[in-house]
Amino acid sequence: MNHATTPPGGAAPGSGTSPQGPDGPDQPGRPAAGVAAYAPWAGPQPPAPSALPTDLAEHRPGQENAVAPTDHHPSSDDPSDGNPPGAAAQPAKPRGGRNLPAAIGVGVGLGAVIVASLFFVKALFLVVVMAAVGIGVRELTSRLAERKDIRTPQAGLAVAGVAMLAAAYALGTEGSAAVLALTALGVLVWRMKEPPPDYLRDVTAGIFTAFYVPFLATFVALMLDADDGPWRVLLFLMVTVCSDTGAYAVGFRFGRTKLAPRISPGKTREGLAGGIALSMLAGALGMQFLIEGGAWWQGLVLGACAAVTATLGDLVESMIKRDLGIKDMGTLLPGHGGIMDRLDSLLPTAPVTWLLFTAFVGA
Repeated sequence: MNHATTPPGGAAPGSGTSPQGPDGPDQPGRPAAGVAAYAPWAGPQPPAPSALPTDLAEHRPGQENAVAPTDHHPSSDDPSDGNPPGAAAQPAKPRGGRNLPAAIGVGVGLGAVIVASLFFVKALFLVVVMAAVGIGVRELTSRLAERKDIRTPQAGLAVAGVAMLAAAYALGTEGSAAVLALTALGVLVWRMKEPPPDYLRDVTAGIFTAFYVPFLATFVALMLDADDGPWRVLLFLMVTVCSDTGAYAVGFRFGRTKLAPRISPGKTREGLAGGIALSMLAGALGMQFLIEGGAWWQGLVLGACAAVTATLGDLVESMIKRDLGIKDMGTLLPGHGGIMDRLDSLLPTAPVTWLLFTAFVGA
């Protein structure tokens, strides 16, 4: 036997045997495939495939995830926000997961625009709401197209949203309801230009968008149309913002019991209680001192209802974003996400607030 051509532990070339058994390869001058340790015999080898499962490989440290595993709302009581595993820490972002300086700056700027337009020219505030609705419609329909390949008349829905708000301000609930019905009919007709497959899916998404964003926003225009409309809108914004702020602060410090772990793992029952308490306090003070004919106990009811609907709205938006596999609807507002990430708690709270104002002090 020529030991110069026989690998240690292997069979001699041409012997008909190998460490792989009788059916293994037997090539002169090369060991069997199982003897991978002998590089001079095995020759150049391709890189070994990753042994990680697909779902683990997608979450390697230092890499951005294509699909966010959880949805975190920066204004909710969610202390679990943060960077992907192993990613470099962002010094400007505290444990709450948002860039606080940017978030505070954007919030103050938006507040200044809202207050200035609300109390100087009511119609100008309505224009601000129209712009927010148009951007919100664009964000939602764009994400639907990108993530689910759902086709909707994006421009048509934005125009219909503006018309809905104008009709609500000028004609009341009848005007906004009529424009919503016409919008739904328009979506049904618009989709007929495409082939029948996915017709129901696309028109359902289009009608849902028209209802979810512009129609719910029309109740802000209805509140604005009252004689003390600016004060009603201001109180509506106050109780909603206080709900988010109280939930975030209390949940961040004392949150232990999960509220809806499958939808938003960072939300806690303690945070919800904090949001309700702060919103009720703001409602009581606002109804007593800002709304003519209002009483403090009415503000307590208003604040409690607003906190509940704001939380439900946040959870609904979280469900939508989880279904789409995204963290935020957009990136327009630094520290906040997109416009829809700010409207999620305001939109469902608007009709409830309008209804309570009407019941307590009239339309």
